[in-house]
Amino acid sequence: MGAFFVAEILAPPAYTSRMNYWLVKSEPAAYAWPQFLKDGRTAWTGVRNFQARNNLRAMKKGDAVLFYYSVTGKEVVGLARVAKEFYPDATAKEGDWSCVDLVPEKTFPRPIPLETIKADGVLKEMALVKQSRLSVTPVTPSQFNRLLQLAAD
Repeated sequence: MGAFFVAEILAPPAYTSRMNYWLVKSEPAAYAWPQFLKDGRTAWTGVRNFQARNNLRAMKKGDAVLFYYSVTGKEVVGLARVAKEFYPDATAKEGDWSCVDLVPEKTFPRPIPLETIKADGVLKEMALVKQSRLSVTPVTPSQFNRLLQLAAD
């Protein structure tokens, strides 16, 4: 089964090499995946790291976004999509901060724990592992497809 076939099963329409892939982190106690599903859409606010902010600003409408539980859980639990490109973050009291709007697409049948990511030959080089404190990171197409494969197994 090819990687794009897996992507089609998990979240039609199929993901393509023309889009970007991202990972965002959330503490389950602060904003959990079930709440995101219930809300149906959210502004991804509160990012106060320049590199993470720049990653938000690079997101394009339609890009795929992996939803990762940080602090507790430490696993990729679902897939979202960028619904609105960056705009000023209204929660920022000062500074030039941005947010994007995300919509949930799919809960993974099998969440992917950080231990699995660190042990996988394709995934161990992810920014999630190499820059563990960064809350918004890019994901390569091969990493994205490998995560979809693991979530479907």
